[in-house]
Amino acid sequence: MRKLRFTKMVASGNDFVVIDRRKEAHIKSPASLAVKICDRKFGAGADGLLLIEGSGKADIKMRIFNPDGSEPDMCANGARCAGLWAKLGSLKIETRAGIIFARVNKDKVKIKMTEPKNLSLGSRIKLCGRAIKVNFINTGVPHAVVFVEGVDEMDVVAIGRKIRFHKRFQPQGVNVNFVQLIGDSLIKLRTYERGVEDETLACGTGMVASALIYASGNIPGNAGKIKVHTQSGEILSVEFQKKNSRFKNVWLEGKSSIVYSGVYYV
Repeated sequence: MRKLRFTKMVASGNDFVVIDRRKEAHIKSPASLAVKICDRKFGAGADGLLLIEGSGKADIKMRIFNPDGSEPDMCANGARCAGLWAKLGSLKIETRAGIIFARVNKDKVKIKMTEPKNLSLGSRIKLCGRAIKVNFINTGVPHAVVFVEGVDEMDVVAIGRKIRFHKRFQPQGVNVNFVQLIGDSLIKLRTYERGVEDETLACGTGMVASALIYASGNIPGNAGKIKVHTQSGEILSVEFQKKNSRFKNVWLEGKSSIVYSGVYYV
């Protein structure tokens, strides 16, 4: 057996196992490792595995693997953890979705997202015999956003799973966000994440997706800030500029923390 050193980190309730692959070069199959190490009964337990690698175009490269072994293009809360892990005041992080800029101020990490794309508002899908209005945007990974009343009473897993696997979003599937307006530029969010195949306490790209969908029809002017209340209880901020239906200079800010370091045997 070989020792694999890792750091456990949390961002707004999303927890990750972070491994520096430059030092742990013997990792052969990151997907298989993610399935094992993210298991909450037999592994370290996490919403995802973050691999830190060298980059020719940024300070570090981040790869994210879900507990089912799939590799999404981007994870915003993961990027905030990677920013804190790097111990730099500001840095660039290479992801499969593009370059992420990060600013670290103590336990707060602010990241500039890649430019959102494929915005679609007010589409309807049939679900359980009724039509549901679903919005869509890609904030590094694809997100469906559904506005509801009584988000706390939602069966997020059952309904989220049906939307996640709906034929409209195949073959890659979609993350599903249920959003309720609870104040002036303040929304509450619950997210079903593909790859985790469950509700998570927070989802960074989902926060950004939900905030931008809300802003599309409710925020006048060319810039704004939305507060997002997550299932973990933390409130994060999403800042943006917009022109017509296009968003740019999108930033997400919230807390990140190192929980512990450990050794996993493979």
